[in-house]
Amino acid sequence: MTTINSDGQAYAGIDDLAVEFCDGVLSITLNRPDTLNALTAAMYATMADTLERAATDPGVRVVRLGGAGRGFSSGAGVSAQDQAARNASGSQAEIVGTASRAIRSIVNLPQPVVAVVQGPAAGIGASLALACDVILASEDAFFVLAFTTVGLMTDGGASALFAAAVGRVRAMRMALLAERISAAEAYAWGLVTALYPADGFNTEVARVISTLAKGPMVALRKTKQAINAATLTELEAALEREQRGQRVLIESNDFREGAKAFQERRPPKFTDY
Repeated sequence: MTTINSDGQAYAGIDDLAVEFCDGVLSITLNRPDTLNALTAAMYATMADTLERAATDPGVRVVRLGGAGRGFSSGAGVSAQDQAARNASGSQAEIVGTASRAIRSIVNLPQPVVAVVQGPAAGIGASLALACDVILASEDAFFVLAFTTVGLMTDGGASALFAAAVGRVRAMRMALLAERISAAEAYAWGLVTALYPADGFNTEVARVISTLAKGPMVALRKTKQAINAATLTELEAALEREQRGQRVLIESNDFREGAKAFQERRPPKFTDY
């Protein structure tokens, strides 16, 4: 666990979600590299707690959201271990609600948030990235909405965030077909802000974050608020629809089959109608 101080108060991370603060930059790092940073209920809650507090901290000028190791996030884990941990930490519906709270905490944060995507961004991991204001991608990155492959629907606001970024047709392609979108294609679509070679990625990320940290804070905050208000008008309704739909699907035979097939590394046989 990492603790850091800002205006005399302590921010705290957890083992799976590192939190650091330096020179006006609050860094949040998804820290389960052995699972490509699969997300847990505790990670969602800690992220939301941290950002909700940062919203009123004048010392925080910009937030960096990234993943440890070679990926941003593989999304909500569907391994047997992750499923057991999820069942122990609360109902599936409660966890989906906590994930939505994390998305809201990014979008509602007055300060700009930069997603640093050096590898896979899948499922709700992709939703977290798209909730950010600036999405920087390495040429090794890719995006995939893999929900339907295990019998679930998009969540984390993906139905609004992706459609706002790339339009209805491309959002449908990603959500229904679960196609993997390369970093180059994501940049061409407007899914990411900038695309950089892997070798110089960290240097370019530092440059962009430094530019934001030195920028006019009031102007940046009002700009973020205005653009989100104009383009994410359906986000709250989308989160509510996704939560209602996911509650049903989480209890379905298709999801149980999809998760089992994933764990057994075989194609699923969906039967629900």
